[in-house]
Amino acid sequence: MISPEPTPAGAPADPSGGAARPVRADARRNREKLITVARAAFAAADGAVALENIAREAGFGIGTLYRHFPTREALVEAVYGAELDDVTASAPVVLAEFPPEVALRAWLDRYAAFVATKRGMLDTLHAAWASGRIATPTTRERITAAIGAILAEGVRAGSLRADVDPDDVTMMLLGIYSTAASNTPEQTGRLLDLVVDALRPRSAAGDLPDLKG
Repeated sequence: MISPEPTPAGAPADPSGGAARPVRADARRNREKLITVARAAFAAADGAVALENIAREAGFGIGTLYRHFPTREALVEAVYGAELDDVTASAPVVLAEFPPEVALRAWLDRYAAFVATKRGMLDTLHAAWASGRIATPTTRERITAAIGAILAEGVRAGSLRADVDPDDVTMMLLGIYSTAASNTPEQTGRLLDLVVDALRPRSAAGDLPDLKG
């Protein structure tokens, strides 16, 4: 008889009160493969994604998916968490590779991919946000911290403005990404270019017109 796969990493302890069993390497790989396939599926979808399709694309039966993710909510939350981890961790990566203003533009594209992934799981995410299983303030804080890190490097380099609150940039991006589904990729790209231009140092105050008359 084949015993079921152990409880995945991060799963709750055994309901009987025992500690969660250690995860086998193959079970961990299967879980990661399911998350990877689900991320791509949710990013490409306009609506709900069938879990059977995710399992099949990953090369598994639906039973394997349910062993790792007993509900759609569990899978969506795992995908959301993985995407958020990646987008926030990418800030120091792009800063190490590019000058700050270029790194900012590259990071905005990565953030756009995070938003695209959310579109295919919005209904489930709304329920998770309403229940508190995913805390939106925490998400916003992490995104704003990533933006703040890039801005700080730009200020040190003299290529980005020093008078900008990172949370204001987050608000601008939320406005752009809230309409991204109805925009062409080219238009979204132009809007992100405008954000970066707005964050470059201003001309001297004396060069600005006096609008007060």
